[in-house]
Amino acid sequence: MRTAVEYLTLPFLFLLSSLCSFQMIACITDILTASQFIKDGETIISSGGTFELGFFSPSKTTNRYVGIWYKNISIQTVVWVANREVSLINTSGFLEVIKPGLLVLRNDTNDIIWSSNSSRSVQNPVVQLLDTGNLVVKDANEDHPGTFLWQSFDYPTDTALPGMKLGQNFVTGLKVYLSSWKSYEDPAPGEYSYSYDDLGYPQFLLKRGSILLCRPGPWNGVGFSGLSIIRKNPIFSAEQFFNETELYFSYHLLGSTILRFTLSPIGVGQVWTWDGNARSWKLFLSEPADSCDNYGICGAYGSCDTRNYALCGCLDKFSPKFPERWAKGDSSNGCVRNIALDCHGGDGFLKYSGYKLPDTRTSLFNQSSSLEECEMVCLKNCSCTAYSNTDIRNGGSGCLLWFGDLMDMKVTYEAGQDIYIRVAFSESVSLDGSEGRKRKILVISLSLLICLVLLGLSFIYLWRRKKKHSKLKKQGMPGHIHDKDCTTELVKKDLELPLFELSTIIKATNNFSNHNKLGEGGFGIVYKGVLEEGQEVAVKRLSETSRQGLDEFKNEVKCIAKLQHRNLVKLLGCCTEGEQKMLIYEYMPNRSLDSFIFDQKISELLDWPKRFHIIQGIARGLLYLHQDSRLRIIHRDLKASNILLDADLNPKISDFGIARSFGGDETGANTSRVVGTFGYMSPEYAVHGRFSVKSDVFSFGVILLEIVSGKRNRGFVHHDHHHNLLGHVWKLYKEGRALEMIESYLGNSYCSSEVRRSIHVGLLCVQQRPEDRPGMSSVVFMLTNEGQLPEAKQPGFFLERNVIDAYDSSNDEITITLLQAR
Repeated sequence: MRTAVEYLTLPFLFLLSSLCSFQMIACITDILTASQFIKDGETIISSGGTFELGFFSPSKTTNRYVGIWYKNISIQTVVWVANREVSLINTSGFLEVIKPGLLVLRNDTNDIIWSSNSSRSVQNPVVQLLDTGNLVVKDANEDHPGTFLWQSFDYPTDTALPGMKLGQNFVTGLKVYLSSWKSYEDPAPGEYSYSYDDLGYPQFLLKRGSILLCRPGPWNGVGFSGLSIIRKNPIFSAEQFFNETELYFSYHLLGSTILRFTLSPIGVGQVWTWDGNARSWKLFLSEPADSCDNYGICGAYGSCDTRNYALCGCLDKFSPKFPERWAKGDSSNGCVRNIALDCHGGDGFLKYSGYKLPDTRTSLFNQSSSLEECEMVCLKNCSCTAYSNTDIRNGGSGCLLWFGDLMDMKVTYEAGQDIYIRVAFSESVSLDGSEGRKRKILVISLSLLICLVLLGLSFIYLWRRKKKHSKLKKQGMPGHIHDKDCTTELVKKDLELPLFELSTIIKATNNFSNHNKLGEGGFGIVYKGVLEEGQEVAVKRLSETSRQGLDEFKNEVKCIAKLQHRNLVKLLGCCTEGEQKMLIYEYMPNRSLDSFIFDQKISELLDWPKRFHIIQGIARGLLYLHQDSRLRIIHRDLKASNILLDADLNPKISDFGIARSFGGDETGANTSRVVGTFGYMSPEYAVHGRFSVKSDVFSFGVILLEIVSGKRNRGFVHHDHHHNLLGHVWKLYKEGRALEMIESYLGNSYCSSEVRRSIHVGLLCVQQRPEDRPGMSSVVFMLTNEGQLPEAKQPGFFLERNVIDAYDSSNDEITITLLQAR
């Protein structure tokens, strides 16, 4: 039997337990600290009571997700989802913030199924749900937006809330965009995306995968040229901010209206407002709103007008390209000019008012130029087809130029903008008026002046060339053949490599815009480009100050033009117009290997199977160069930054500027000019100028060990010794602790025997003596087959100080001329 004390104590304990439980939940208002967590059924609420965060299930499913929704709206409307790709299968999940500043979601087995990221560590991290709907991770001692460790506004799902910035940070590379739910019951990323495209003048694009479906037109200071409702509405204001470091679009509410912009699972952008009286969401704006919003429906120089029965028509001074198809309702091939352009005879421009501006992906812009300056620039360039202002406020400012056909124009009666399109001079103005006569006189005068200047320059050039040729002839030397002629002859006759026009490359790279810049090396700058048919390319442009000159350009063309292998980057063609020397390659969306393995965050994307796949791919590509190609080729500059990764992370060897080819039984040579990258060069090449296929094997071994470890050979630091990475791995290998050098992120998820074999093969490749190193055929065999491996010997250059003093240790890429006698 229970005593009286027990009868009194039990209710007290129950009450205390209830109070503690209540206190635990009550403490969680808008902030979650490192000592707290929320489990399924519990929520946190923003300070103003506008938003709530917790666990939810979409309709018709029992899967659980962590999301944010409106607190005081009767219809649960989710505006953000954390674990949209991996759902919880029961209600045992919980959300917590952990040091050094990560928000993590765990399942019933305590595994992390979703996590935020952070660029720095703090001692006292907290999570706060702001009244804007933004979920932030921050230091409890800091309270400024710029100090957030992470925020959900940087990683939206299908909804843009007021104050959110959709766009791109050019410094950090962060891109903020919307992606639809897979379906109304599945928040996983769907087919559709809505994002800024900065190829040319920035514009929003609505896409299904890579297919462009719709665009509202570029921002013009007061709105999008294709959306009238943005410009005049009492509910919200919008702005675009664009400079060298940042590009974003944001909107702000003008009153107490509740509003959200969403991208639906069927690919429709929608602006919704909450009707408190009807207790329902009302559609305020939809995009695409009508058939004219479908991208390119009327083709080039076509104009779509919803007030016309036929929808599509041609711009004034243009006619259907295929009239018989237009008669049958097919306008996809667009329109052509009634009178062809004659740039040298003088063209003009015709003003078209009230249109959604054309697709700007083939445009250039200058935000400080006037419209008059814009006209003059466009008139001087035969490829320029139209111009307009970038900003229509205060009478207009900024210059926007189009190159190539004008696509996706639409009559917009309230939001449209003026655009000046190039036409034949006779169609541009009335020649009977004074304005026409002045314009004609001006154009003719300019044309005559340009012709006279060009004629004079040509005469001076020919006179100097003739004088130089005569001087050489007197000295018994042949006249000089221009580099362009030589290079073009090489490309056309010897290699049959396609030649690209300079205008094509300028258009593809947005006039070599910094936004298109992929990287820079000894050759020059590499740009991303998009050809007219949509193919993405990488353009390698020889700079005037390049340490690698015309010889290296020709060498790269000779070495790689006719090579075909899945692990070699493909050369698509060249551009040798004027003084320009450019190589056009297939585009590698994942860029170079070093950007993956040496970046703490990105390296987590490479699990062991992917790393081993990359190692094998490099080995097969090198085997092809050494043994299976038409000529034996020694790369001489094999390094992680010269290994490019395609969309499926397949490795491709690139940069053959200093490669050497051999025929017959030749396997190497000597040189007095050692060119390469310190940390990857073999000892015999760096010290004595002797290079061979075994020099490439040494470089491959370095790359292999860097892939496994995630550490650079050059500059490797360890508190116990002064070895570089090769020396460190060699030390662990001799002590039977080789697995300690692997990338920490891999944890225990790798195949230990496969990793051990890879490390062993890497050490065999970097042995001091070239004759001890295996050939690439043996390397490929050893990587893919079980069996006893030979004992590795001491690697070359395994001490950081084991280098001759002639090297400049502050510079990774070096060119050394050896002075000793041969």
